[in-house]
Amino acid sequence: MRKTTSPAKMGFTKQDLKRLATAMKRTNKASEYRRLQAVWLVAQGHTVADVVRLIHAPERSIYRWVEKYLETHSVSALEHHEGAGRPEAAKRITGDRILRELRRDPLKLGYNTNVWTVALLAHRLSQVYQCLITERTLRRRMKEIGLVWKRPRYIFVTKDPHRAQKKGRLSGD
Repeated sequence: MRKTTSPAKMGFTKQDLKRLATAMKRTNKASEYRRLQAVWLVAQGHTVADVVRLIHAPERSIYRWVEKYLETHSVSALEHHEGAGRPEAAKRITGDRILRELRRDPLKLGYNTNVWTVALLAHRLSQVYQCLITERTLRRRMKEIGLVWKRPRYIFVTKDPHRAQKKGRLSGD
């Protein structure tokens, strides 16, 4: 368990409390409000563990938000910036490209099967577009473009008892 540090020792001032409270009143974005509220609570003297329980945010995120705020003492440090977060995986593999590959016959492409599996399609797309795509990402992208993945079903049928009559004398039966 971490030691509790007073807000003043952390670097917060009374001006920070006012600045954060004003920003919370002005914002209309829930994610930004959540960050402001977390930093405001820490600035009031609540422990990070208490803030985790109150706003249901990861402890690491709260420490990062407090650190960002204390670097500049500006609420703009807590705003969401485009490009923040994890970069998109396999940008080159679009929905159209997935559909284009699905229309192709895997047997004619040299594979020993006549149906696509997620693993096989991911392998093929990675080779063609020189961009690694995982099965999980491919499944998510397929769902986004409205595809439903189902396993191939094998249908067992019995021979038609009247086949010879329908085909004539040369049917071989």
